[in-house]
Amino acid sequence: MRTVGVEEELLLVDPETGEPQALSAAVLARAAVDEADHDLFEKELHNQMLEFATHPQSGMEELRAEIVRCRKEAARHAGESGCAVAALATSPMPVSPSVGMGRRYQWMAEQYGIATQEQMVLGCHVHVSVESDEEAVAVVDRIQPWLSVLSALSANSPFWQGKDTRYSSYRSRVWQRWPSAGPTEPFRSAERYHRRVADMVATGVILDKGMIYFDARLSRRYPTVEIRVADVCLHADTAVLLAALARGLVETAAREWREGRGPLEHSVSLLRLAAWRAARSGLTEELLHPATMRRMPAETVVRALLDHVGDALADSGDLDRARAGCAELLRHGNGARVQRELMRRTGSLRDVVTECVRLTQT
Repeated sequence: MRTVGVEEELLLVDPETGEPQALSAAVLARAAVDEADHDLFEKELHNQMLEFATHPQSGMEELRAEIVRCRKEAARHAGESGCAVAALATSPMPVSPSVGMGRRYQWMAEQYGIATQEQMVLGCHVHVSVESDEEAVAVVDRIQPWLSVLSALSANSPFWQGKDTRYSSYRSRVWQRWPSAGPTEPFRSAERYHRRVADMVATGVILDKGMIYFDARLSRRYPTVEIRVADVCLHADTAVLLAALARGLVETAAREWREGRGPLEHSVSLLRLAAWRAARSGLTEELLHPATMRRMPAETVVRALLDHVGDALADSGDLDRARAGCAELLRHGNGARVQRELMRRTGSLRDVVTECVRLTQT
């Protein structure tokens, strides 16, 4: 069975005011002296952010347990440093982000200017194991049309600088400002993929291979396909659902490749429109159906995803979990809907953040 790992980025906030706090160095220092956590957390582009990565897991229960543990440990170290953690993909409260002092981050700040300053967005990246680069590229080619559905399910960033953006995932719109971000046309082979990456680095517009921000890419460090379209999810169960669906997509694509079935021939232009629609609507309105690129109700499109990966989910034992998780999100809403409902009920973005701090650990 393919293994799955999850990387989550968490927002550091003042537990009373909900405002982001540039305390990542203090939190990392606390974690560094803890024998169990000394290599669990990493710094991110902005000092108001903290990242962790799970180990590769075969079972979704084990993955969920690790995500919950990592979130609780992040909350503990943050509390000892005078802040709290929230699984929010953008800050609802106004913020002036501070870029980290590392050479890489300073190069980015100089190269991209205000775009780097504004990139305080927090995602969830899912790694799924693959057997070879050829299989990995075949997978990347075949999963592209379905990634917008993962974005809609995970959408958790409706607010930006104190205002409602009218998007469900505004994080994804900010992320698209990077010159190397977004969907890709089929590469057809590992050789072509690696040549494209080398050509992009050779332009000097990006620093290195680590700045290949495709929606799905071959990991530089692990034998995995890395799917990068999701907002960090408010609830741990949603992150686990994404991991199950991502593994289902990878396994389904690999089977199609072995059977000689080619990818859907959608242009990057259409894929970008599908991504925009998912970011705007989340699960509240229509999405573009991955097969036809025509508008359909979100519930219909989510059902199409479940049908598409159904055999793979059944083989891994994840089908019932995925069906229940999708039904729960369609019924009660993703993180974006939860945040907006909190805002309608309380009238306070501060209260939205403080409640999301609590929900992050449930």
